[in-house]
Amino acid sequence: MKTLIKGGRILDPAQNLDKQANLLIEDGHIICITKEEPAADRVIDAKGHMVTPGFIDIHMHEDPFEDGELRQDISKSMLLMGVTTAMGGNCGDNYADPRTYLDYIDAHGNCMNLGLFVGHTWTRETCGGTDKYAPVDDAAIDRMEALAKDCLDKGCMGVSFGVKYVPGTRMEEMTRLAALCTPSGRLVTSHVRNDVSRVFAAVKEMDDLAKATGCRVQISHIGSMGGYGQMAQLLKDVEGYKAGGTDILCDCYPYTAFSTTIGATTYDPENYAEYNADYSAILMSTGKYAGQRCTKEIYDWERANAPDDITVGFLMTEEDVDMALRHPLVVLGSDGLRHHDQGHPRAAGAFPRFIAEYIRTGKVGLMEGIAKMTCISAERLGLSKKGNLKPGSDADIVIFDYENIRDTATFEEPVLVPEGIDYVLIGGEIAAKDGKIVDPHLGKAVRYEG
Repeated sequence: MKTLIKGGRILDPAQNLDKQANLLIEDGHIICITKEEPAADRVIDAKGHMVTPGFIDIHMHEDPFEDGELRQDISKSMLLMGVTTAMGGNCGDNYADPRTYLDYIDAHGNCMNLGLFVGHTWTRETCGGTDKYAPVDDAAIDRMEALAKDCLDKGCMGVSFGVKYVPGTRMEEMTRLAALCTPSGRLVTSHVRNDVSRVFAAVKEMDDLAKATGCRVQISHIGSMGGYGQMAQLLKDVEGYKAGGTDILCDCYPYTAFSTTIGATTYDPENYAEYNADYSAILMSTGKYAGQRCTKEIYDWERANAPDDITVGFLMTEEDVDMALRHPLVVLGSDGLRHHDQGHPRAAGAFPRFIAEYIRTGKVGLMEGIAKMTCISAERLGLSKKGNLKPGSDADIVIFDYENIRDTATFEEPVLVPEGIDYVLIGGEIAAKDGKIVDPHLGKAVRYEG
C-alpha cells in the first residue's frame, strides 16, 4: 500500500531538510520526498502543516502489567503527543522482567514502539539485594551481571541506574553492569546519586564510570538533578567531560516540577532538607491525599503507610530548566510517570509543550529543537531507521499545526490531550488522528539493532 503525504512543510534535521514537498510511503517505509505527485492508494493532505519524524522519548517509565495484561495509560498519552518510539526501564526500574515485557509487545503490539533498558535496581532486587541502603556481596553482583547480560542478549537497549534511589550501590555493581554495554556501544543511563549541592560529584561519578569501562553515558532528567541554582556550573562540567573524551549527553523535560513516589529516598529527611523548602512544595498525586499539598502530618503518614503513592515536587527553577533545554548536550525526555490517570502532566504534554514554549518562542531554534526530539535520540540509541525521513527509514511520522500545537495537560488533569497534532503514523499506518487513537497496536518492541 502506498500513502502520499501531500503538500506539507517537511522538516528533517537528520538531512538538514526544510521544504514544502510530498512524502511517499510504501510498505511501512519512506520511499522518497518529492515535488512530484506520484500515484498512491491513500492521500493525506498536510498543506499548511509540518511533517516531521515521529518523536522519540529517550526517557519515560513504561506502563505496568495488571492481571496479566499490559496497561496502556502512559503509552496512549505518548502516542497522542506524537511519540512514536520511547525508551522505558529508566532510573534502574523495570515494572516486569524486560524480556517478558518485550515478548508481550511482540505478540500483542502497543500504542507506540517501545524499547527497554535493563534496570540495575530490578536486577539487584531480583538477585536478593532488597535493602536499598545496604551493599550487596560479590556473589549477588555475579548473579546481577549474568541476569543483565541475558537481558541485553534478548534485546535490551542498555543498562539504567537509579543510584539516588539505591544509595547502597557500590561502584563495583555499576562497573560490572556498565561494562556489559561497552562492546556493543549500548547506552548507560543514570538518575545520578545526588542532586542540589551534591550533584556535581554525582555526575562526576558517571564520568568516572565511563572512563573505567569505556561506556557511553546519559544523565537522566538533568533539570531535576541540578535545577536549583546549579545548572550553569553543571553544564560546564558536562562540557568538560565531553571534551575529555567521555561520550555523554543529558535529557530534560520542560517543567519546573519533578515527580517520584513519596517513599523514594528523594524524600528521606536528610535529602529533602537539601531543597530548603517546606512540605507544601509536595503535591500528592495518588492515594488517600490525592490533590492535596503535604503537611508534616501527611508526609509522615504517607511515608509510613503508602510509600508508592506518586508525588509532584514544585522545586526547580525556570531559569535552570530553560538553560538545560537550550544546551546542545541536552535532548528532550518526558520522564513520564503516572498511575492510571494520575501523576505528572509531562507524560501527556512534554513534546508539544517544548514546541510551543521553547521552539515557537525562539528559545531554541526550529531545526535544533526538532533534532532534540528525533534524530539525536535515535543516534544515541543506535536506531538508524528512526528519527529521520530518509528513504528506507521506518515511516513513523507526525503531522502537526506548528502555529497552534500546544499541551493542555495540567497537574490537576494530567491526561488531557494536546492540541494541534493532526496525524501520528507508525510504520506508515495511522495510529492517531485529531487527538484520538485509531489503532493502539501498531507499535512494536524495539530491540538493540547490533
